[in-house]
Amino acid sequence: MSSKHEILEKNVGLLALLMVFAVSIGGLTQIVPLFFQDVVNEPVTGMKPYTALQLEGRDIYIREGCVGCHSQMIRPFRAETERYGHYSVAGESVWDHPFLWGSKRTGPDLARVGGRYSDDWHRAHLYNPRNVVPESKMPAYPWLVESKLDGKDSAAKMGALRTLGVPYSDADISGAQAAVQGKSEMEALVAYLQVLGTSLKNKR
Repeated sequence: MSSKHEILEKNVGLLALLMVFAVSIGGLTQIVPLFFQDVVNEPVTGMKPYTALQLEGRDIYIREGCVGCHSQMIRPFRAETERYGHYSVAGESVWDHPFLWGSKRTGPDLARVGGRYSDDWHRAHLYNPRNVVPESKMPAYPWLVESKLDGKDSAAKMGALRTLGVPYSDADISGAQAAVQGKSEMEALVAYLQVLGTSLKNKR
């Protein structure tokens, strides 16, 4: 037996391979069952897919790198739930492609920001954060006011998301361009921010 252990301990490649195998088995036993649990795969009760304007706002949020400073995932710790609200649940994100949970908080978590502030507050904050939060380090986004949406890709985006399971109707897709055309990027981003976390709030 000792000779077998000696062979294993002295063969770095074999030891590494067996370590990867052991870790993989452990990981799979934790991860695979989640694929078959409704709590992970089903949306929370009453959740609705993003409107065309909210979806465009989400894309602007991604484009401007907001996820680099703001997470959208409240962990089940007292310090977090007291500050931000109910911890995040998987059913809130089943229609998000890609997920925007994030891992860095230069700014506060935004998972429950929907409805916390008025539209006017968000517009002022995005235009110049220091107008409402003097100590803010967040960059300003004044160009969002002038940049207009044409909506030419909105229907295609919604169609692609429908193939991934998001329940958009034909009417949603056919009316997508008209719903966003001429709206500013600021309006779209504010619409997206105002819906974040509201599904679970409404459920409760």
